[in-house]
Amino acid sequence: MDKLTLKDVRDPRGYAPVRDEERRRVIEIKRARRVSVGPTVTLLFENRETMRFQVEEMCRAEGLDEPAKIQTELDVYNAILPDEGELAATLFIELTSEAQMTRLLDRLVGLQEHVWLVVGGSRIKATFDPEQFAEDKLAAVQYLKFPLDDEALAALREPGTAVAVAIDHPNYRHQATLDETARRSLAADLDS
Repeated sequence: MDKLTLKDVRDPRGYAPVRDEERRRVIEIKRARRVSVGPTVTLLFENRETMRFQVEEMCRAEGLDEPAKIQTELDVYNAILPDEGELAATLFIELTSEAQMTRLLDRLVGLQEHVWLVVGGSRIKATFDPEQFAEDKLAAVQYLKFPLDDEALAALREPGTAVAVAIDHPNYRHQATLDETARRSLAADLDS
């Protein structure tokens, strides 16, 4: 997937007049790319549009209008974008209570070994950003990628292929099937 450049994003002044429209548009894009896996874990499959929106929102929130500072944000978010032959997602552990969150995060230590993308007959293990967690601690937001082999790439491009996200952690076992709209959206990422 092509990485974002300074030409792809608007500074806060350029973004402000179109922000409401952009938010609505990106919410629709995300709707097809969001999957709830059990009661507390959600994956959002990221692409250039979702990341461009994040960069523009961060620049707006932090008042960043200098090209060098915007480039710093781009560098951070470009690292999340998938490389060729990959899909990328943000994993959210969603609870409203701080006490519940702490308990669940403690119970989910080691999650990085238990998240899978299932495409047709292929089971692809997620690779997590190693800088985001320690061996004895898990953050509520994680960035991960799914490196697809040729068989999985071909299957993902094939209409009607079953696609699911599975978590087989001893303390959290859930699976969610993506619909055809989501499969098409992810397949389109492979060609961008």
